[in-house]
Amino acid sequence: MAKRYYEKDGDLSFLKNKTIAIIGYGSQGHAHALNLRDSGLNVVVSALKGTPNWDKAVAAGLRVMEASEAARLGDLIMILVADHHQPALYRDSIAPHMGPGKTLMFAHGFNIHFKQIIPPPEVDVSMIAPKAPGHRVRELFTEGVGVPALVAVHQNPSGQALQNALAYALALGCLKAGVIETTFREETESDLFGEQAVLCGGVSELIRAGFETLVEAGYDPDIAYFECLHELKLIVDLIQEGGLAYMRFSVSDTAEYGDYTRGPRIINQQVRQEMRKILSEIQSGQFAEEWIKENQTGRKNFLAMREAARHQLIEEVGRELRAMMPFLKKKKEAGVPEDQPSQA
Repeated sequence: MAKRYYEKDGDLSFLKNKTIAIIGYGSQGHAHALNLRDSGLNVVVSALKGTPNWDKAVAAGLRVMEASEAARLGDLIMILVADHHQPALYRDSIAPHMGPGKTLMFAHGFNIHFKQIIPPPEVDVSMIAPKAPGHRVRELFTEGVGVPALVAVHQNPSGQALQNALAYALALGCLKAGVIETTFREETESDLFGEQAVLCGGVSELIRAGFETLVEAGYDPDIAYFECLHELKLIVDLIQEGGLAYMRFSVSDTAEYGDYTRGPRIINQQVRQEMRKILSEIQSGQFAEEWIKENQTGRKNFLAMREAARHQLIEEVGRELRAMMPFLKKKKEAGVPEDQPSQA
């Protein structure tokens, strides 16, 4: 079992006389900056000047500046921009200000593990990775509770990297829920696998395959949408609240029997073998190399796939049906803030 830390393990005094630079003010960035500020720490924020995120940070009463200045002032620098932006940003704006006594922090280990960022050996390198979107990290903090997180240390020349990271987790609110110790390798590879095989890739394709199977068999697309997509949240909520057993307790016996007898026919040995292949591609660095090259060559394949996905029948049907549901929170049609880190 991995080691777990709680509030008793964090000590804010490790960060009381330090300046914490939050690089990026998107989903995670705004939550980190506001939670740490409200915990009494000295926070500065970097965002792109002239963007809505810059204006939001100013409106929140934070000290906002360019990344280079934030890195110069920061004793602890937390990078919370998207993975594909981090290497150039680090090289151009952060690396010149790295030196003894500094701490470089991440909420995801991709660029350290795959050596896209190589900090100098005299710098502490650690990670606090909340297991929730930024708005939830902020929301639960204001309610006096917190979300779980992972902690990892990659370099520890000061001898205090873990204590500083746990102090950060305490200020963020995560030690209220619990923080689990891991490594940059384990966090990165398991996170990528979860996204690709289950949470994003796996679920998306399972939903689409179910929807298309019903439509091809002559069932109304509206009915197929409700049965294969809309009701998924009900099931996921039950699983999150009490695991698979609670979900099975809550659904009908008919649904439970179908789960046991038909589920393994969908996620069969061929699917499991493909999962092992995907994990192997992550572990070998093949996926990272592919994704880095995609970004370096203009993201043409990625953007084409994104555009094609937006025009699938299930999305067109969904847009119409969601318009009938005023209880749903309205979402933007596409995209997230550019400085939101990749966190499932």
